[in-house]
Amino acid sequence: MKNIALLVLAMFIISCNKNNEKADAYGNFETTEITVSSESNGKIEFLNLEEGDVVEKGKTVGLIDTLQLYYTKMQLIASQKTVSSKSGNVLSQKQVLQEQLKTAKIEQTRIKNMFSENAATKRQVDEINGKVKVIEEQIKGVGTQNAPIKNEANSFSVQIEKINDQIKKCNLVNPIKGTVLTKYAEPNEVTTFGKPLYKIANLEEMNLRVYISETQLSSIKIGQQVKVKIDDFEQTKEYIGNIIWISSQAEFTPKIIQTKEERANLVYAVKIRVKNDGSLKIGMPAEIWIK
Repeated sequence: MKNIALLVLAMFIISCNKNNEKADAYGNFETTEITVSSESNGKIEFLNLEEGDVVEKGKTVGLIDTLQLYYTKMQLIASQKTVSSKSGNVLSQKQVLQEQLKTAKIEQTRIKNMFSENAATKRQVDEINGKVKVIEEQIKGVGTQNAPIKNEANSFSVQIEKINDQIKKCNLVNPIKGTVLTKYAEPNEVTTFGKPLYKIANLEEMNLRVYISETQLSSIKIGQQVKVKIDDFEQTKEYIGNIIWISSQAEFTPKIIQTKEERANLVYAVKIRVKNDGSLKIGMPAEIWIK
């Protein structure tokens, strides 16, 4: 009986010592949340995702109506073709004048040779020189006429590219692989530029933000492994985490941390990355053990 009493007392002492163990720091899990917003105005044709869905990066999850943009694009293409036809007429005139200039220069060379042999008059030389000069001036004039037409055609090209970009942005492409946290819109609703559609985050790895005192700084470094524990029914569940960031500036302990006395102390924020097995949630409290 005496031995049983001693055994119970020993177990009680061990239990008390275990319960008195104190973690090195406390904090909450967080992750980078991305709010995907509309980049166009119009009716949502479809939005194929629900809260809790895991969506791959680059997947098209929705579409905003592009009909009006398509009509605008067709109108711009028609206008561009009309302007291009004007430019074609001007260029054809230029080609005719260039052929005339080519023939006139051949004639000019022939007459100059004849004049050097006293077989042509000075008047003939002056006439052919004048003819060549007139054609050259006409070619310059045609080139001047074509410049504004060409600029107008380029302006239509820029507008068409702008419409193409707007049509592309009507396709809702998921930016990262992650879990849909919140869905803000539904198909057939009318959305506007900048309106949130859904929120997504990568939950495969979570960041635990904790705060440590100045005296603990010497015992940690970036890349170091630490133990992370969360409450799991009546026990604690343990993970291995890696320190990925240590703040370079001290700050007052957040009010949510521990006692009033401890909240008055200056501490340093630390982020620890932990691989999520599905149990870790955003905002969940946890503690770390450095040793």
